Amino acid sequence: MNDYILVAEDINAGYGKKQVLFGIDLKIREGELVSLIGPNGSGKSTFLKVVSGLLFPTKGKIYFLKEDITNYPVEKRIKMGIGYFLQGGEVFLNLTIYENLKMGGFGLKEKDFKNSLEEIFSLFPLLKKYLNKRAGLLSGGERQALALGIVLMRKPKLLLLDEPSAGLAPFLVKEIIEKIKMIKERFKTTILLVEQNVKEALKIATSVYLLKNGKVISEEKPENILEKRLEEIFFR
Repeated sequence: MNDYILVAEDINAGYGKKQVLFGIDLKIREGELVSLIGPNGSGKSTFLKVVSGLLFPTKGKIYFLKEDITNYPVEKRIKMGIGYFLQGGEVFLNLTIYENLKMGGFGLKEKDFKNSLEEIFSLFPLLKKYLNKRAGLLSGGERQALALGIVLMRKPKLLLLDEPSAGLAPFLVKEIIEKIKMIKERFKTTILLVEQNVKEALKIATSVYLLKNGKVISEEKPENILEKRLEEIFFR
C-alpha cells in the first residue's frame, strides 16, 4: 500500500437484498484529488458511504493510512481523519454559523479550534461576516459553504465530497469547485469527489475513476477523458 492514503479492495455493498457495488478496487495517494464519475445509480454515493462508515461492505476491505478500518464506526474514522460532506450539505438550521462550526470542532483544544476557524474564514469570508446569523436563514451557496466549514473544522486528512454543488446556480458551481481546489492546496487535504458537474470536476482532478453499474470501468487521467468517452459512460 506504500504511499496510498486510501485503499479499497473488492468492495461489495448494497441496501438489504439490493446489491449496488460489485468488486470495487480503488486507491488514492496522499495529496490527490480523485473524481468518481458515472451515471446515476452507478454506486458513487454508496461507495462514499462505505468509506465513511455509514454503510458496511458485505465483502472486501477498506484501508486508511495502512490500517484496516473496514469495521470501524463513523466516529472512529472521523477521529482518524476522514471527513464526509453529505449530499445537500448537513447544517443545524436552528443554530448560528458560529454554533454550527463549534459543533464541527467539538472536542478540539481552544487553540486548535481558533486556528481552524481562522482558516475557514480565510476560505469563506462570508461565514465570518454573518457569524451570528441562524443557518436556516442562509442562501443555498452560504449553506453549502457552512456545511463544508463544519467538515473542515477537524482538518481531515481525507475529505469525501458528495455532490457539493447540488442545487446551486451555475455561477456558484464554478465558485464551489474553485473552493475545493483551494481546500486541497491550503489544507493539504486528499479529496475523493463525487460531482454532477463532471466537466468542472475534471478541471481540478488529478485522477478519475469511471463507475458504471456498480463496477469500476477504468482509472484515467482527466485530460484523457474525451466528450465521446463521457457520452459512452452516461448514455449507453
